[in-house]
Amino acid sequence: MNSALKNTALGIQHVLAMYAGAILVPLIVGGALGLTSEQLTYLVAIDILMCGVATILQVVSNRFFGIGLPVVLGCTFTAVGPMIAIGGEYGITSIYGAIIVSGLVVIIISGFFGKLVKFFPPVVTGSVVTIIGITLIPVAINNMGGGQGAADFGSKSNILLAFGTLLFIVLLYRFSTGFIKAISILIGIVGGTIVAAFMGKVDLTPVRESDFFHMIQPFYFGTPTFEISPIITMTLVAIVSLVESTGVYFALGDMLGKKIEKEDLTKGYRAEGIAVLLGGIFNSFPYTTFSQNVGLMQISGVKTKTVIYITGAMLIVLGFIPKIAALTTIIPESVLGGAMIAMFGMIVAQGIKMLSKVVSDSEDNSMIIACSIGIGLGVTVVPELFDVLPSSMKILTSNGIVAGSMTAIILNIIFNMIPRKIKS
Repeated sequence: MNSALKNTALGIQHVLAMYAGAILVPLIVGGALGLTSEQLTYLVAIDILMCGVATILQVVSNRFFGIGLPVVLGCTFTAVGPMIAIGGEYGITSIYGAIIVSGLVVIIISGFFGKLVKFFPPVVTGSVVTIIGITLIPVAINNMGGGQGAADFGSKSNILLAFGTLLFIVLLYRFSTGFIKAISILIGIVGGTIVAAFMGKVDLTPVRESDFFHMIQPFYFGTPTFEISPIITMTLVAIVSLVESTGVYFALGDMLGKKIEKEDLTKGYRAEGIAVLLGGIFNSFPYTTFSQNVGLMQISGVKTKTVIYITGAMLIVLGFIPKIAALTTIIPESVLGGAMIAMFGMIVAQGIKMLSKVVSDSEDNSMIIACSIGIGLGVTVVPELFDVLPSSMKILTSNGIVAGSMTAIILNIIFNMIPRKIKS
């Protein structure tokens, strides 16, 4: 096989490895916000396209942006819960206003974020990721039943499809290796949808009615609006994504034998900020590095930027073809629910993995974790707890993720930073 064909084949593999993550975010958020099939098709298409743009922004390295490593960017799952909450309370235009501002904040702080990282050690980021994962589980459970408010919610067919899809994914993950294991969730969704089609639960109308080609447009869902609470929420999400990306940058640097300097990190953060800003303008999502593609590089042994350029180009082309995006909108809610349990459970597992490294370091860390997750989950379940507070204070208390994150940050300063200053 010549190098061009080999690189193209590897590019397709990278697209498949991140595709389930790329399409699930718009499907979940769009479904929760009650978008029409036409709007949902556009949301999936623009998200895929912007994944490609964000990836190329990061792979290209110049004086101003781009870390220059073979890294693939996709929409971050940590944004799903916050976006649904913001959309439900403030409307969809507020989501994109918050994303735009959070992107600008990341661009502004990119030069000195390395100094701010000390405020976001694993005990903080692990707590935030765990809170986000836990708060997403009810979304998955509702989808397993067929979608909140569905006429056939909890029917035998929906339960069978949901658990059948989940079992298929688990078995694939357990008994396959390499690339197949990496795309087990995507295969599970496809398999579940095929079974659902035989059960008469798949409607191909959105595919038939969608166009073969469309042009993207900024502010598709309306002029963005700017509210303080959503802006704080999405900025926290963006900062957590930066911390996660930092780990991926160093992992890739180690794989490639390249030392990651402060200037490299600054350009990487700046590229991510630009990607988030563009995501807000074109009504898609915040973007972060995808670790599954790093795993795929380890499996294939091919770590060149050429393959990632091809991956980015493929994603951009796919984003201009609504027919392909519309195919994803026909996936039944129950099938999505089964896959979401695995995806969201992995977010919780990632948070626990981050926390497991620090929980045994000191009892102080255990207290930080206990209080932040307790507050975060508690406010999510009982948001009316702080209704008596003035609106200026409710900015920090009305959202479980913000409340839990602020608790973790403040307690980390109290337990892990102030004592060091006293000792010195």
